[in-house]
Amino acid sequence: MLSSPRTKILFLLVFAFSLTSFAQELSFEEYNPESTLVVPGEPILRAKYPFIDIHGHQRNMPDQDLTPVIAAMDTLNLAIMINLSGRSGAQLQKSVKNIADHYPNRFVVFANVDFEGVGSPNWTENAVAQLERDIKNGARGLKIYKSLGMRYKDTNGKRVAINDPRLDPIWAKCGEMGVPVLIHAADPKSFWESFDAENERWLELKTHPRRKRGDDNPAPWETIIGEQHDMFRKHPNTTFINAHFGWYANNLGALSRLMDEIPNMYVEIAAIIAELGRQPRNARAFFEKYQDRILFGKDSWKPEEFPTYFRVLESDDEYFPYHKKYHAFWAMYGMDLSDEILKKVYYKNALKIVPGLDKSLFPE
Repeated sequence: MLSSPRTKILFLLVFAFSLTSFAQELSFEEYNPESTLVVPGEPILRAKYPFIDIHGHQRNMPDQDLTPVIAAMDTLNLAIMINLSGRSGAQLQKSVKNIADHYPNRFVVFANVDFEGVGSPNWTENAVAQLERDIKNGARGLKIYKSLGMRYKDTNGKRVAINDPRLDPIWAKCGEMGVPVLIHAADPKSFWESFDAENERWLELKTHPRRKRGDDNPAPWETIIGEQHDMFRKHPNTTFINAHFGWYANNLGALSRLMDEIPNMYVEIAAIIAELGRQPRNARAFFEKYQDRILFGKDSWKPEEFPTYFRVLESDDEYFPYHKKYHAFWAMYGMDLSDEILKKVYYKNALKIVPGLDKSLFPE
């Protein structure tokens, strides 16, 4: 069929071009090679010790059948889930009743505050009174979403800062009642940086474009994070749990300075295990130094993702995969934490600062 040399050359050129075009059509999002590295180690499907998830979410808890959740929790060795989506008022009371009627020692709810209307007459007094009722009705803490500092505006249309003086009585009330405040402020700093080839979160921003921020959307990252730290300092008698390592898991030196400066600040590891897993020696040293102020947290309720956390915390395995490429396209390494530090991270530290948890579920 290919009778002439010229026809053969033309065919080969077309064939080579087609192969090149096929290769070029493979996008970065699609490229996800399996490692050929053969090293010792196995997935850890169940935590070595029973643990408390300080950063759980069950948004339908008022009417939810909790039996399937308990079954998955038992598989993971998850003893107590802190449901941060407790809401307030009647909805919170329904969640508390659902827990009490079915699994009274396995779930706990934190209350939430609605920051709409800041600046209206008696807003602060009403918010504090509602929070006090919620705590008396069974909430064991307060969860603050990132919408504070990023979305809420006061009655004059001004962004409500995290350290707004009108909110101070809320944080003071938590200290007075002996309940912790878990707060998620801002998001990873990379979301505020240029969306280009040098941004480490490029893939996440490409697949989730609504996460992109800027200095006017709604404020610089440093401003929002600084407001949070200022609020911690203003209320030394209140225990604060800084969600997601305060977005400093990629800069443990800076976080260490903050931990030293703000002794009432704890941190939890939800959604940042990939940062710890790529710096195991540095992260282990941080855990050894601050072992009394680090809590286990996961955030989204996806039982299949917990084993990555167990393996990073418990093993000395090398170069194993993370469960979500757009969060981390790198491999993980285990920190090989000691049993005593594991116990503190898994349950002892949470038992220390969250009131009313069932200590009988855990070893000494």
